[in-house]
Amino acid sequence: MRILLVEDHEEIWDFLSRRLRRRGFEVVLAADGQEGVDKAGSESPDIILLDMNLPIIDGWTAASMIKAESKTAHIPIIALTAHAMSGDREKAIAAGCNDYHPKPVDFSRLLAQIEALGGKAAPARA
Repeated sequence: MRILLVEDHEEIWDFLSRRLRRRGFEVVLAADGQEGVDKAGSESPDIILLDMNLPIIDGWTAASMIKAESKTAHIPIIALTAHAMSGDREKAIAAGCNDYHPKPVDFSRLLAQIEALGGKAAPARA
């Protein structure tokens, strides 16, 4: 399964990408919202982990753009945010996200969310 991780903090994408790869996922990285939108179209991910506080285009806008394109509208998105405020989950869903995960990341809970939306981990593609 291919995961697009859209995250601008190196410590977080390093931590998540290493742990996801160890679980058999293929991880594609994007460092800002525009790159995330572009890679959603070009990399054909099975699921997107999308930070909401991104440079260039924020995650709310990126999610809306991804869901507005017929080529990418079907891709499940899990919103990641450090600003877990009341109403953020609803705002993420309204922007087109399928689920929401507050930071700091609870990796086992995030894996359960990924599996619920995209299926079980599969060996990385060649």
